[in-house]
Amino acid sequence: MARHGWGGRPPASDAEARQRIVDATARCVDRHGVTKTTLSDVANELGVTRQTVYRHFDRISDIIGEVAAQGAESFVDRLIAHLQGISDPAEAVVEGMVFCVRTIPTEPRLSLLLQLGDSNAFGRGATTADTIAYGAKMLQRFPVDWAAAGIGEDDLNGLAEIIMRLLTSLLQHPSRPTQDEARLRALLDRWLAPAFNTAR
Repeated sequence: MARHGWGGRPPASDAEARQRIVDATARCVDRHGVTKTTLSDVANELGVTRQTVYRHFDRISDIIGEVAAQGAESFVDRLIAHLQGISDPAEAVVEGMVFCVRTIPTEPRLSLLLQLGDSNAFGRGATTADTIAYGAKMLQRFPVDWAAAGIGEDDLNGLAEIIMRLLTSLLQHPSRPTQDEARLRALLDRWLAPAFNTAR
């Protein structure tokens, strides 16, 4: 199998191999569901051994995380479009978080880690340096004048980390009974929004 794997078309680079593994995993998830997709399924989809997959990813949750990350781009575009016209930093962050809590569980790719039931995987992915840096770049796209709000470019990494940690908690451990949007918005307005006043 190792000699004749990859559909007879061996990848030209590690980057191509990783992308083909991610694409194969997405197909397996679409077919079997995320909780029933295994490394063996992915290897069979590619016509390679499990060891070949292990050379590029340590765990199936790592591959699922990459599938989810690649689904994030269109989601971010929709988030930014949703926030157009909101220039107040506190209002934009609160509204952005409400949008994420409402939308992520319904997004097939973004909700994969939640469906996987591996809360540690979602937490790890949400708080890595790369993810936080990505979050800071996303905040720069908000229709907000951060400098005028007293929030410098270096501060955006810290803000992104706090947002990611709060979102991780809200998504992994939703309120029981489920909290409606108005109550979530009121909670964030009361306890998160005032932090922006101290930045001025």
